Amino acid sequence: MVKITFFEHSGKEHIVEVSPGISLMQSAVRNNVPGIDAECGGACACATCHVYIDPAWWAATGEPETIEQSMMEFSSHPADNSRLSCQITVTEKLDGLVVRIPESQG
Repeated sequence: MVKITFFEHSGKEHIVEVSPGISLMQSAVRNNVPGIDAECGGACACATCHVYIDPAWWAATGEPETIEQSMMEFSSHPADNSRLSCQITVTEKLDGLVVRIPESQG
């Protein structure tokens, strides 16, 4: 199991444990983490699963593809460490990942 810590904008912490192979977005949705709307269901078509990756974990999550970068234009409050959680596959190397959720999605 891989442990991931999500922080809501308010600072409330949600620690989830998931099996490798699912997306970061699915990890949040399946564990009822608030703030990840995931309206498109993971198709990289809506930017409602926007998260901020802790800088220490940026390299481990990989670089965003062109389509993800394009969709980020539709996200609220983008930052240098913004990613769409539907585009990050959970692997064992992400055990301990820290993710922050923006104040709003979309």
